[in-house]
Amino acid sequence: MTEQEKEFIRIHRNEDVRELLLKYKTVTGLNIRAVAVQIKGWQTAHRKLPTWAAVNGIRYPEHLSLEQCSSELTARYKGEVIERMVKLVITDNMNDSSSLDSNAGQQELIRFTDLTGGFGVDATMIAKTLGNCHTTFVERSEELCQIASHNFPLLGVCPVDVVCADCQSMLNELHPQHVLFIDPARRDNHGRKTVAIEDCTPDICVLNRLLLEKGEVVMVKLSPMLDLSLASRTLTDIREIHIVGVNGECKEILMVLSSLPALNSPLSIHCVNITSEHTDIFAFSPDSEKMSEPQYAHQMGPYLYEPNSSILKAGAFKSVGIEYGVEKLHRHSHLYTSSEKCKDFPGRIFEVVEVFPFNKTGIKLLRNRVGKANITVRNFPLSVDELRKRMSIKEGGEDYIFATTLWDVSRVLILCRKL
Repeated sequence: MTEQEKEFIRIHRNEDVRELLLKYKTVTGLNIRAVAVQIKGWQTAHRKLPTWAAVNGIRYPEHLSLEQCSSELTARYKGEVIERMVKLVITDNMNDSSSLDSNAGQQELIRFTDLTGGFGVDATMIAKTLGNCHTTFVERSEELCQIASHNFPLLGVCPVDVVCADCQSMLNELHPQHVLFIDPARRDNHGRKTVAIEDCTPDICVLNRLLLEKGEVVMVKLSPMLDLSLASRTLTDIREIHIVGVNGECKEILMVLSSLPALNSPLSIHCVNITSEHTDIFAFSPDSEKMSEPQYAHQMGPYLYEPNSSILKAGAFKSVGIEYGVEKLHRHSHLYTSSEKCKDFPGRIFEVVEVFPFNKTGIKLLRNRVGKANITVRNFPLSVDELRKRMSIKEGGEDYIFATTLWDVSRVLILCRKL
């Protein structure tokens, strides 16, 4: 970037990129396409990576790399999880001289390698959270390596070794590390999205044992669409699974692997929902979920609860009801009610206005009551679109309608207001 281009970016970074490309395409000394990439990158970072956007001089890659990278919120959470796991390992190493180093547990640098660096968001946040850390950043794209080398010092991350290499070949040569992070590409050779672990690049199933040999703590980032039960059976030495959502939308699944005795505890699943104000975490074990039996509601209370997307993805349908003392409407409905408000429930909380039977009379009464509403279906024979068409109710407004099945198998329409 020339000084002219840097100044242009500073002045125009809040403007529409497409208009800039048309308006300034012939300006002497201005590579408008390169400048447009930086402006578009800053605009994306302003929303997704505020720490990056606040630092002058940060270089941004093409749009796809920014689209695929973690948000700052989810990257910070990864750092917190890894920091907690590493502390457990270091505490154990203080009593075990046979670990990575003979002086394990002392003030040694934590060795951390990101095997699939990308734009470097996860590597940056993990390294900064770990603090006393030496980072190795591995990325097969030479351009992304150059960008990372430029950005790391600006973001206060050092020391860092930036290595342009394929992660699989690098892993074979890598010295033992305290922490390994890997985010396999979830697109095939034609650019189509993939979900299954074995369809990602590299295939973590093939690398499973090698990763555990090279890293004391291994974190694998996977698609939020992944089949959890299948993945749990596919990989070995899974200690924790984190289903991470942001503002109610499930974003990614993190699997923490380790073969160390210090981390050898029953599998736990952490359902996480991050907002700008706080982070809700509900943890449970798959075994307790199987053995538990929740309380079922035999009458609708004044409050209705819908678990967040992470809990629904995890299948913690029994555990969440028991933990928060709310009653389930039906075994397959995954909605809950209570007579007293549970303000800490991890999800949306509604005040029940009225319950209508799902029949012609109930639909007519509800239609006369509201002209538009937000509709959700749970364990119900119609889709949202089919139900909206039948009821002739427009979308939006402050009213919410939950179409569901109750404990006695009756179908109802629950009119609510969000608290």
